[in-house]
Amino acid sequence: MTRKINLFANFKSDFASGLVVFLVALPLCLGIAMASGAPLFSGIIAGVIGGIVVGYLSQSHISVTGPAAGLTAIVLTAISDLGAFDIFLSSVLIAGVLQLILGFVKAGSISNYFPTNVIEGMLAGIGIIIILKQLPHAFGYDSDFEGDEAFFQIDGDNTFSSLFKILNHFHLGAIIITLVSLVILISWDKVPFLKKIKLVPGALIAVIFGIIINEIFVRTGSSLAIDNNHLVSLPVPTSFDDVKSIIVTPNLSAFTNPAVWTVGVTIAIVASIETLLCIEASDRLDPQKRYTNTNVELKAQGIGNIMSSLIGGLPMTSVVVRSSANSNAGAKSKMSTIIHGVLLLLSVLIIPVILNKIPLATLATILILVGYKLAKPSTIKHFWDRGKYQFVPFIATMIAVVATDLLKGVMLGIIISVIFILRGNLKRAYTFKKEEYEDGDIIHIDLAQEVSFLNKAAIKNTLQSIPENSNVVITAHDTVYIAHDILDLINEFTLTRAVDENIKVTLKGFKKAYQLENTDEVPNHVSIEHYYDVAKRIMVKKEKKI
Repeated sequence: MTRKINLFANFKSDFASGLVVFLVALPLCLGIAMASGAPLFSGIIAGVIGGIVVGYLSQSHISVTGPAAGLTAIVLTAISDLGAFDIFLSSVLIAGVLQLILGFVKAGSISNYFPTNVIEGMLAGIGIIIILKQLPHAFGYDSDFEGDEAFFQIDGDNTFSSLFKILNHFHLGAIIITLVSLVILISWDKVPFLKKIKLVPGALIAVIFGIIINEIFVRTGSSLAIDNNHLVSLPVPTSFDDVKSIIVTPNLSAFTNPAVWTVGVTIAIVASIETLLCIEASDRLDPQKRYTNTNVELKAQGIGNIMSSLIGGLPMTSVVVRSSANSNAGAKSKMSTIIHGVLLLLSVLIIPVILNKIPLATLATILILVGYKLAKPSTIKHFWDRGKYQFVPFIATMIAVVATDLLKGVMLGIIISVIFILRGNLKRAYTFKKEEYEDGDIIHIDLAQEVSFLNKAAIKNTLQSIPENSNVVITAHDTVYIAHDILDLINEFTLTRAVDENIKVTLKGFKKAYQLENTDEVPNHVSIEHYYDVAKRIMVKKEKKI
């Protein structure tokens, strides 16, 4: 039975965190739309729908949904290939329907197979990218609006090449605002009397000071004044007709175009995987350690993408940057996400002129601190202390997420984790002991409870390394399952190589038969005794010949 939750129970803290997420989400919604080659307002629409609709339908209390940087390359290519934004919206509509179906068929359970160290590596990698991406903005260099998770940029550069360009493009006024914002944000968490002002987030104070400082620069005619290129840029509708002209609806006649369906399926798959990854990450960020029903999440995402496409919004996913900002700001329930969506809607309708005065340097400072909390050195040390089987997948995921993208990084981490698991299973399939006796070497091979085909290579190598004239004892007292391949391997060794090289083989604890297939038909039984009897007869014949 699902416990009924009062969304207004923690309204004060949720409003404060929703305000912080709104401040973080606003430039990201605009930037991702620009990087995707879509109308700027489409990013805001996706943010509003993701906050209000998906936020209400989702069972996650920390996760925030909105336009994702991980989809920018797909969206940019799709709009170009399909030829028009309204045709592309038809693909988003298809993607939403497919996600809804995935939710109903319970495909969300795949998230249970994401290893913890890979999820933490993804978070750390995204934290590093956030820092690297926002450093140019902090220094006043704004060559791209690629967003929070992409390495390669629309202008042909990448995250690292943009950092080198800072040296030739830094702006002293932006640096001053960055330093002031940094002092405010750090002090807000450290100074006792400031921490008592729970309702007012440090990010809001930093934004207010950023606006005031730049306004002073502008009104005094100082060269430190930041121009419009380094300020938030939001469309300013002056009438209802302006709002109507901003909204684009999908071209339903495009459903007959196979390319539209291809794009729709691609978006559905990528967006669903990214959402499941981010939901796992968000659950780990939740201080109360609540778990999200991922099937319900897929349904919520599907409905969100359907609604977004119908009014001209970008496709959306659960996003780590905004989710982590939400958690760090003290969110208690999903009311925070809903509030951020409401604030996005109100901001573009009521105060776009004021919002367009916010320096990007201030927002960059907020994000840099968010990134640091995700990629703290203590986290790296934690996995280092847990050994290579935990550390290698973690660090590989982190580096790959930074160097490529989120999905490739996570896939690499999962592959490495699987390799380590298989390697561990190979080692645990049997134990190998060699004891010295006066009458020669006795080699013991004790099989584990289950010995599958995955263990074939390791056992084969062990048998091949056994020297001539040895005594080998293969024990299977605790074994309940042996694969055909392993039985055949023992058979071949016993009947062929052991006979040729005078190796005495003793089999202990083997059952008369093993049921190797779990079916309702006649079981496939294999008897190890047959192999053993044949081997003994061959050994006897060989001794008689000698």
